[in-house]
Amino acid sequence: MNVVIMGCGRVGARLAGSLDTKNHKVTILDTNSYSFSRLPPGYKGTALVGNGLDEEALKKAGIEQADVFIAITQGDNRNIMATQIAKYIFNVPRVICRIYDPLRHELYQTLGIETFSPTIIFADLLEKNLGE
Repeated sequence: MNVVIMGCGRVGARLAGSLDTKNHKVTILDTNSYSFSRLPPGYKGTALVGNGLDEEALKKAGIEQADVFIAITQGDNRNIMATQIAKYIFNVPRVICRIYDPLRHELYQTLGIETFSPTIIFADLLEKNLGE
């Protein structure tokens, strides 16, 4: 599988490393080169400095051959925009978007963007662990 990840924070770096060890073709894109220091030592994929809202940066990252595009920066707006670009301009078969705001999460799911909300996931997990 050919995966392009936008955002090399803790989650992005961990995901990139994990997919890389399973022999997927992984490219991770971030606006700050320092973020790549989070990647595991044996990472064999590609790490590119660039903005995932910039079509040229996405092309350099291989978006035109991507099977999956994942936007997991800290910014909901950036993630939403980037996944729409990947889906509607580059026709990436599967796009996944992290959205912290639960209201936006529901809205964009109804529009056909595959989203997940750590806010909802964690709140549900905590509620289940209360055992009530």
